[in-house]
Amino acid sequence: MKTVVKTAQQLPATAARSANAGKRRSFSSGRHRDRLISIASPVVLLLLWQIAAQTGLIDERFFPAPTKIFATFVALVNDGSLWDNTWATLQRLFWGCLIGGIPALLLGVATGLSRPLRAVFDPLIAATYPVPKSAIFPLLLLICGLGEASKIAMVAIGVFYPVLINTATGVLEINKIYLDVGRNFRASRWQVFRTIALPGAVPHIMSGIKLGLGLGLMLIAIAEMIGSKSGLGYMIWNAWELLSVEQMYVGLLVIAFLGYGISLLLTELERKLIPWKASR
Repeated sequence: MKTVVKTAQQLPATAARSANAGKRRSFSSGRHRDRLISIASPVVLLLLWQIAAQTGLIDERFFPAPTKIFATFVALVNDGSLWDNTWATLQRLFWGCLIGGIPALLLGVATGLSRPLRAVFDPLIAATYPVPKSAIFPLLLLICGLGEASKIAMVAIGVFYPVLINTATGVLEINKIYLDVGRNFRASRWQVFRTIALPGAVPHIMSGIKLGLGLGLMLIAIAEMIGSKSGLGYMIWNAWELLSVEQMYVGLLVIAFLGYGISLLLTELERKLIPWKASR
């Protein structure tokens, strides 16, 4: 009788463990399936593109076959020009994201915590955010010159707004009870910033960084087309002047792969920082 009772008491725990194990297996298999789909979809697209080019369904003058683009890619890698231009773009993107992202992060947390600061900065952000960032570039050229500063400033401006807006939104969505607990324990403003506001806004901050980096990559390509002698944007514009369509596609695809790689790295970082979101 005791054995029966003990077994009956263990049944709910065993069932719960089995359910959790089933959920983990389902999540793992689902993630594996999604990865396979994400790999297969571009491969299928390239195959269809190749078939359409070979059969004459598309004009190869404007849409060269992927095999020709790949041959041009190999040639640019071998002569070193692709590496040099990619490295120049990545350097400008890095410094622009650093210069624009850190002030945006700090100001976003501050405006999220302080109503007077929101009253000061919200109208300015609402007025300047819709201005096309590419339209500001001629002004940046006048202020910063044709050197690296104007291109880095272009990226910094593009990164600044998404990070700022998402960070402030994340802080505002933190449950007020956590801020009240901090005040009750007489936490300083720095302690509230470091232990409550910043960790609580991390999901929105990561979204802002993803948006900012994507926008920064677009803007640096535009900036490099004007007054630059290096970078992927310069390579694309130079290919257009020489009517080298395959080289143009190489530049475009490298930018696409950079964006995809950066997105993957940020997704992995997000999974480490906020595992509860990644498990959904």
